[in-house]
Amino acid sequence: MIKIFLLVLLPFFFLGCSGFLTQDQKIKGYEKTFEQEDQYILLALRAEQVQANKQAAQLFETLYEKSAKKEYLYRSLQNYLIAKDNAYVLEKVDSISKENFDDFQLVRFKIVALVGLQRIEEAKEIALKLVSLSHEEDDYILISDIYVEQKKFSMAMKYLEGAYTKNYSEKVLDKMSIVLYFNLQRQKEAIAQLETHIRIHGCSEVICNRLISFYSNENNVDGLLATYLRLYALGKDEAIAKKIIQIYVYKKEYLELISFLEKYPVDDPLLLQIYTRYKNYTKASVLAQKLYEESSDVGYLAQSAIFEYEGSKNKNDKIMLANVLEKLKETLEIEESSLNLNYLGYIMIDHEIDIKEGMKYIRKALELEPTSAYYLDSLAWGYYKLGECDKAYGIIHKVTQMEGGDDPEVKLHYEKIKKCKNLKKGKKKK
Repeated sequence: MIKIFLLVLLPFFFLGCSGFLTQDQKIKGYEKTFEQEDQYILLALRAEQVQANKQAAQLFETLYEKSAKKEYLYRSLQNYLIAKDNAYVLEKVDSISKENFDDFQLVRFKIVALVGLQRIEEAKEIALKLVSLSHEEDDYILISDIYVEQKKFSMAMKYLEGAYTKNYSEKVLDKMSIVLYFNLQRQKEAIAQLETHIRIHGCSEVICNRLISFYSNENNVDGLLATYLRLYALGKDEAIAKKIIQIYVYKKEYLELISFLEKYPVDDPLLLQIYTRYKNYTKASVLAQKLYEESSDVGYLAQSAIFEYEGSKNKNDKIMLANVLEKLKETLEIEESSLNLNYLGYIMIDHEIDIKEGMKYIRKALELEPTSAYYLDSLAWGYYKLGECDKAYGIIHKVTQMEGGDDPEVKLHYEKIKKCKNLKKGKKKK
């Protein structure tokens, strides 16, 4: 519990201490009060860094005694508290403040020290007086923490609500939501308060993250998604984007995922996969071209060509065909892929651009995968286009017995080749 109280003190304390030895501080008129002040500061900061808090406290105390600068006193007391030397903090504060409230920061240190010594009632009495004088939100949080320590949760809420209505502080609201959710078991109310604050004042990392923790605890996937979307809009954090994607995939809301990925290009390869899945070939072609230009990965160039062809409403468009063939030939200059060889060859055959050259590409594909039913089908189709129906039939008949032989396009080719073969056979008989 003492750590919670120390967190309340930190904003006050670092206000005076965070700028040691910076150029900015020197510009503002920072001056050493004794010759070895800088060395003491460095030693004290190093002691803090290695968590030698008692040593740091003593060094800062020496700095205070030599300079009379209050920021050193505060830093010293903070380190004594971390070192759990609460009795000394209490003694030190009383020796300086004489139990008055002239220095609110010293009073706060005294309250935390009393809590650390389990003198809760004394701490509460002083905290109540302090908050009535300071009216500062951190002091409202401090008194609420004491009431939580006493398990007087309704009283803790009273002070937190009073502080919140002053300026709608998210820091106070966060504390309120914790007390409501965990201590008072009013989970729905805690979530509702956070959601209301977000609708009126907007989301922030503090509030969104608290809401996410609650929705996660409730297994509320829709609430998580909505809050992650708000949080991502704040800082475009890649880790948050991944969580959003995971939830969309879990919910199988692929159209919504497409909208998110189109608005925020955080995972273009995934977006390309989804475009392909939904046969949105026009967008897939454009995106694949973009990915190729960004990565020089020839696989994307091939995909761009294939999707451009598949997405075209007019498969006989000469400009489109020329562009597709150019891209596929470019990919093959870099890497001979059997898939791309077959695709290029088949287009040249099917559209009768150059049937013999197309068949050369098909044969190269078959050198790489000689038992591919699809590549053999393309070769048979080439012979058909050349009018060599007997050769075509000999190949396509084998294809129908292979895995993939029941493909609708293979069946269509088989029927046309068979018809051509029979017609030629009939002419020979005449």
